[in-house]
Amino acid sequence: MEQHKTISLADQVFDRLEGEILGGKYQPGEILTEARLTEDLGVSRTPVREALRRLEQEHIVELSSKGILVLGVTDKDIGDIYAIRLRIEGLAAAAAAARADSPEAGELLEALELQEYYVGRHDADHIKYMDSRFHELVYRMSGSVVFYDTLLPLHKKVQKFRKASVQNESRAESSLREHRQIYHAILSGDVAAAEAAMTAHVQNAMEHITKRKG
Repeated sequence: MEQHKTISLADQVFDRLEGEILGGKYQPGEILTEARLTEDLGVSRTPVREALRRLEQEHIVELSSKGILVLGVTDKDIGDIYAIRLRIEGLAAAAAAARADSPEAGELLEALELQEYYVGRHDADHIKYMDSRFHELVYRMSGSVVFYDTLLPLHKKVQKFRKASVQNESRAESSLREHRQIYHAILSGDVAAAEAAMTAHVQNAMEHITKRKG
């Protein structure tokens, strides 16, 4: 799957705002203004407005006469996201295993090794980043635009909870082991094992988040 080489200012603003909302900087129910966001981000109103329109389409914010209402991600959203991921993320891993010789295989190993490095350093921010990178590469390696466009936004939406999860040393190490199993199944071209390993990984992640919230 080809990647866009140029990232516009609006794209950068969108990525940052999405990350800050989903990461918890701006809380659900909070009312924002364009003036505040332009000051926070150090950009003009045009890219902010464009980013906000995209965030509204993803139901992360709601634009109204009162301002920009932060919606964020609800508990029900989390349940729905994991229900979807449980059913299709294993299929993406299986599709990736069927393309074991694709160029992303080397990048997948690099992401895994960097995740291991940061787990050893107990660096939650970088662990979360490499976790995201690993999953994004699996989606890309599947060769399916549908899997990629469906799963990547869902994975992003639970980032606040994933960071809290990887701050737990035991879960961070377990997640790394699960990623290794997924990687080896994909690399060996074992479609069934890749699907099973990814599904188990998503199930474990969901259970860990549910326990923390319970």
